[in-house]
Amino acid sequence: MTRLTRILHSLLCLTLCATTLTSCIEEYEADIDASDTDLLVVEGTICSGQLNTFYLSRTQALNGTDTPLIVTGATVSVRGTDGTQIPAQGDNGRYTCQVDQLSAGVEYFLHIEVDGEVYESTPQQPLATEEIAEVQAVQQTPQSSIDILVTPEAPHDPDRACYYQWTYDETWQVEPDYYTSMYFDTELMEPVWQDIYHFPRRGWVDATSSTIMIGASTGYAGHHISQLQLYAIDRADVRMFHRYSALLHQRAISKGEYEYQLARRQAGSEMGGLFTPLPSALPTNVRCLTSDKHVIGFVGCSLNTTDHRFFLNRSEFSIHDSTGADGRLWLEDPTMEDCAKMVSQGLYLCEWDDAEKSPDGKLHTAWAYIHQLDVRHRYEGAYIEKPAFWTEE
Repeated sequence: MTRLTRILHSLLCLTLCATTLTSCIEEYEADIDASDTDLLVVEGTICSGQLNTFYLSRTQALNGTDTPLIVTGATVSVRGTDGTQIPAQGDNGRYTCQVDQLSAGVEYFLHIEVDGEVYESTPQQPLATEEIAEVQAVQQTPQSSIDILVTPEAPHDPDRACYYQWTYDETWQVEPDYYTSMYFDTELMEPVWQDIYHFPRRGWVDATSSTIMIGASTGYAGHHISQLQLYAIDRADVRMFHRYSALLHQRAISKGEYEYQLARRQAGSEMGGLFTPLPSALPTNVRCLTSDKHVIGFVGCSLNTTDHRFFLNRSEFSIHDSTGADGRLWLEDPTMEDCAKMVSQGLYLCEWDDAEKSPDGKLHTAWAYIHQLDVRHRYEGAYIEKPAFWTEE
């Protein structure tokens, strides 16, 4: 189930439930058009020079289950006013097609045939997207989060308002809690100063933003957005403990798509408030050509998207790393049998302070679990092959 479908389902449930909060004896049936509880939801963007993905689903009724109401068996295609037709291949509610270079003077739309009905989005000329001029990271105080600010290049037309959508893919470096270059040999019953495990010294984790960020140039001089905050990273977030990078994606959108995204965000945050509109009232540019059925969703059209990669270093900010306490297991004055038992329990030897060198004349040993020594066991999805884009500076 897509995030939009879940939001719409919750809105329908909460709106109906709001009418029954007072004490009732008789069963009450809300007077809501049944067509508003089985709406087609269309998500996706027609974009030049890439694989386009469109998601089809339906909103659930009040007594529906959490099972995703995906739409299968639909005929979906991207079409142009010049006669272009690009069929999409369907897979479990997900319809994809490779779109080559779009023409700036042609209008494009999404065509859907499903359950005996025909739907189309409003034909649009693809919008050109400016490059990203700069991405800044600002920490207002040593205790503040790190704000990510974006400035696009000057707009193509400074006399008209600009609207944008941003998403991002992020990668951050991770390191183990401890290192070891020794092991306890259970046959010799003694420590050996040799790195036989070769635990990686660092790794990386990837993630994709789950939030669509939007912005409008209204209020900016010359309709040129400058230093717009997109998101923030807490200074105690593991993403900032070593090195962080993100690939920011920028896409120009129409005013209609901007207003749709605003309404969708409001619906998701208010979740059934007194003045929250029903899903069928959300703005849309998709309509049913064969009946008066409502449709939810918005299909944008873009000539291109622009990307910008940036890096953040821990040394540039005030970072709060709470992992300073020693989390290893220390054994004082253990027997060799005790050490062998630690190995059998899955621990690894990290420190061996001989009794002769210790101020108290006792042997001190430190042991760690594999998740403390290998980032692949500590962080979900961590890998140790350095990304091709990763720089050391």
